[in-house]
Amino acid sequence: MLKLPAELTHREATACLAALSAQLAAQPGPVVVDAAELTRFDSSALAVLLELRRQALALDRRFAVQGLVPKLRQLAGVYGVSALLPEAV
Repeated sequence: MLKLPAELTHREATACLAALSAQLAAQPGPVVVDAAELTRFDSSALAVLLELRRQALALDRRFAVQGLVPKLRQLAGVYGVSALLPEAV
């Protein structure tokens, strides 16, 4: 499982994406991203999630998000990308 950090803004996005992309490539199977620890973020958090989704689908792997915090879910709705970030079951 991939984990988002507590803080994910434009400032942290590039390094965070690089680290999570390496983890995604190294682990087999479906990709689940844990967003439960996320407390401070901006739209860059959505960009990171959407890029991880793109990478997972390019590898023909399922993608889901666990623990999507309400404010991030709301932001995804505002941007019209909620359907692209399915909840892990």
